[in-house]
Amino acid sequence: MPEPTGVIHDIGYQRYTGPRLGRRHVFGALYLHGVRTTFGLGRSAKAKIFPWLVVGIVLLVAAAVTAIRSQIGEVIMTYAQFADAMSWLVIFFVAVAAPELVSRDMRSGVLPLYFSRPLPHADYPLAKLLALVTALFLLLGAPQLLMFLGGAFTADGMGAVWDELLDLLPGLLYAGLWAVVFASVGLLVASMTGKRAFAAGGIVAVFLMTTPIVGILSVLPSQAANQLAGIASPPTLVQGVGLWTMRDLLITESNTADLDLGAFGPVYALAAAALVAGCVALLLARYKKVAAR
Repeated sequence: MPEPTGVIHDIGYQRYTGPRLGRRHVFGALYLHGVRTTFGLGRSAKAKIFPWLVVGIVLLVAAAVTAIRSQIGEVIMTYAQFADAMSWLVIFFVAVAAPELVSRDMRSGVLPLYFSRPLPHADYPLAKLLALVTALFLLLGAPQLLMFLGGAFTADGMGAVWDELLDLLPGLLYAGLWAVVFASVGLLVASMTGKRAFAAGGIVAVFLMTTPIVGILSVLPSQAANQLAGIASPPTLVQGVGLWTMRDLLITESNTADLDLGAFGPVYALAAAALVAGCVALLLARYKKVAAR
């Protein structure tokens, strides 16, 4: 009779008997990890340099605007104008943060591990998208809160503080619009490749290389083409929605509009909604395909 060739050793492994958390906890963990990733938290010091440099710049600008206002007693930049002024920094922040959120997982091959658990294919991209939207909103909204505090402390009476708050709320909504549009476009582009450098370059190209198209359309003989030119680029599309909904807060004596919307303000709003919806739909389709592999 042949002798046994294998032996089973008991090395102390035991079955997990603790609570088994469900889909909501998995989604929450992905979301919180995503927010931390965008700011480099829990990662190396090198990964923290760029995001916190951007944070420092926007806070420094907000502090400077607040200090100048307290000295001269006049508003030199509204809350909504602040979001417009910082939009170029948001582009580069997205170009760095979005690949960190999705391209790294794709390149390292850990997506099958995520989808081997009872995790619907839509939850992964939606959690990453919500994390990027949150990070961008904090990037634009936190400095506005700093500006509000400075304005509130120098305001003359509670009525003035209330007026300041009414100016802040549209600015925060406008920051949310920037965050949703930029996060949707940026994450979709980043999800197409596992190479972070390619993803970052693609994101910058989408945002910046569409700007010349706006310039070409704006000089055509057709007035309708001129007024619809801003739809061709995500930054000018967002600015168009802002001009239509809060023109008085974006255009002041010291600031004029680069876009002439004419009667096409609602078209800009519909185009922005269609852009976000299309990006989210393509993002979900992308990860449905990945989960099916």
